Amino acid sequence: MTDQVIVVLSTCPDAATAQRLAETLVTERLATCVNRIEGVRSTYVWQDELQDDPEVLLVIKTTAGRVGELEARLKALHPYELPEWLILPVSGGNERYLEWVRQGVTDKDGR
Repeated sequence: MTDQVIVVLSTCPDAATAQRLAETLVTERLATCVNRIEGVRSTYVWQDELQDDPEVLLVIKTTAGRVGELEARLKALHPYELPEWLILPVSGGNERYLEWVRQGVTDKDGR
């Protein structure tokens, strides 16, 4: 089902990058809404070294039908070598909100 609403999680190194990505994804109708959550702290191992970095979490609302294009665009714009990309299916919610998400990523050709 291509109009299933999904949530994508991705982190950014700073607020300016997060804002740029969010605005691009929404303007290009690849996402209907992107929440930017500052104050996230990520602890992980990268290239055999323990890292502990401040990040901004993006919570991206889109549909399954747009996820491929959204992924390609985010990866093209993202400064990380390996951007976080986690897809969470939405199993329910406020149907009016879910319809708003679907309409927000529908282009002029109804796609």
